[in-house]
Amino acid sequence: MENNRNFFITIALSVLILAVWQYFYVLPRSEAQREAARIEQQRVEEQKKAAGGTNPGDTATPVAPGAIPNAPGTDAVTPAGREQALATSKRVKIDTPSLEGSINLTGARLDDLRLKHYTETVDKNSPEISLLNPAVLPNGYYAEIGFVGNDKTGAVPGPETVWSVDGNATLTPTTPVTLTYSNDKGLTFKRTFSVDTNYMFTVSDTVQNSGAASVSLSNYGRVTRFDKPAVASTYVLHEGLIGFTGTEGLQEHKYASIEKDKQATPGKSTDGWLGITDKYWAVTLVPSEKQPFQPRYAYFEDGRHRYQSDFLTDPITVDAGQSATVESEIFAGAKEVAKINAYAEDRHIKRFDLLIDWGWFHFITKPMFWLIDTLYKFFGNFGLAILATTVIVKALFFPLANKSYASMANMKKVQPKMLEIREKYADDKMKQQQAMMELYKTEKINPLAGCWPVALQIPVFFSLYKVLYITIEMRHAPFFGWIQDLAAPDPTSIFNLFGLVPVTLPHMLMIGVWPLIMGVTMFLQMRMNPTPPDPTQAAIFTWMPVIFTFMMAGFPAGLVIYWAWNNTLSILQQGVIMKRQGAKIELWDNLVALFRKKPSPAE
Repeated sequence: MENNRNFFITIALSVLILAVWQYFYVLPRSEAQREAARIEQQRVEEQKKAAGGTNPGDTATPVAPGAIPNAPGTDAVTPAGREQALATSKRVKIDTPSLEGSINLTGARLDDLRLKHYTETVDKNSPEISLLNPAVLPNGYYAEIGFVGNDKTGAVPGPETVWSVDGNATLTPTTPVTLTYSNDKGLTFKRTFSVDTNYMFTVSDTVQNSGAASVSLSNYGRVTRFDKPAVASTYVLHEGLIGFTGTEGLQEHKYASIEKDKQATPGKSTDGWLGITDKYWAVTLVPSEKQPFQPRYAYFEDGRHRYQSDFLTDPITVDAGQSATVESEIFAGAKEVAKINAYAEDRHIKRFDLLIDWGWFHFITKPMFWLIDTLYKFFGNFGLAILATTVIVKALFFPLANKSYASMANMKKVQPKMLEIREKYADDKMKQQQAMMELYKTEKINPLAGCWPVALQIPVFFSLYKVLYITIEMRHAPFFGWIQDLAAPDPTSIFNLFGLVPVTLPHMLMIGVWPLIMGVTMFLQMRMNPTPPDPTQAAIFTWMPVIFTFMMAGFPAGLVIYWAWNNTLSILQQGVIMKRQGAKIELWDNLVALFRKKPSPAE
């Protein structure tokens, strides 16, 4: 019974881990390769169109009355570099403790933004993350606020409006910047940009009506993106269009789904937010709560293909001689948990915390992150925080694990009686089962108790994986030695002698030091129990650590370190409990038997 139980547990766990590996690594990797090829093909086609002579930013089609104007950069893409693209328009510099970049005075767009504290790789010389880029680049990505007018309003600020600014202003947390634009109908627009020390911009638009009649106009905002991540919308994480507005709540549209649906239009709202999210970064709009607005999520195929989250407010009336002010916010930066939560609470942005995809099991992943982050503040190292978290989780489940290991120890003590029952009722499975159940009852043994340590490890495993995968706090977080990124696989491999031999290996052969340590600890833990008498089960138990070593090699190093440390603690815990119960610890005998010369059939 015990051997069968262990056999089924092992098979179930193996299938589960293999499925996770397929979902989280193999499928996204294949998708990344396909998507990279698609993006390259699209880039080539767009460059061919650009060579045809259209001007970047020209309007492709007429604007329908009352509709958001066409996005800039939809007709052509320039092969020029980023700096050349930035030099084609006048700009206002942005300089904060967290951000640097500029505001494009054409359209007053945020289309140049870099994150000071984040680089593309762990290399010290790696370039900063470029979050927003000019529309004419292949990776064009920007946020824009504007107005939709009519015949009475005349020309209103839109994507091609050239704003004025006094002097060489620089936007900082202490120095807002005001832009102005006036039209021939007596309307003057003053737009004030302000920014905090992190990632939130406030855009305050004041419309002064100096004409003889009242006018009505609508405010719009959009986040537009021309490319998408190489790996997007994996099973464990949403990437794409996102928002939380009105009574419909959270809206998530993967790139693939919005490409198919073309457009999603939830009901009107007076609060909430919407935008585009990546794994670690996001750009979102927070419309004013003073005016109802219509949110929309869309994919456009006219000109350059693009993804867009936008809103359009109900008309705002400005009487003659009067003014009106509408205020919007733009979040553009890293999805740091503490800052996102602070924005949600301090600025009263409804469910802004959902910008971070904690998943269905948020009631596990959120506490897991809180515990790791709290311990990090104490130890100063996320790797040590993970080790300490493992100890705390072990301590919390110690009473249950204690009962489980005690039951397993008792199972070992009564194995002679179990063998006797099997031999006595070898031809009568029904009586054999009844006798076994009576033995369990007499000896107060629960044959399923040994499942609990494995069952409890699964939700902890997944919650830790989720935390490592989605939280930017874990990105590029070093441990010790060669582990410079706990969220990435161990970069070493036994097949190139851990870097001593300068060869590039296939990914499946990247079996690093920590996966090997994990495999050894798993091997020792399994050898704590008697070798199953069934040859098939014995072979599975022998090869299981090897299979898991190869599978876990592609997982984040932090998760492999957790598993290896958890195995080590389990070995110590199980050994102490078995010794107290008087059960024999089979580890040494199993190791000796493994390397002992097998007798030949003749012997």
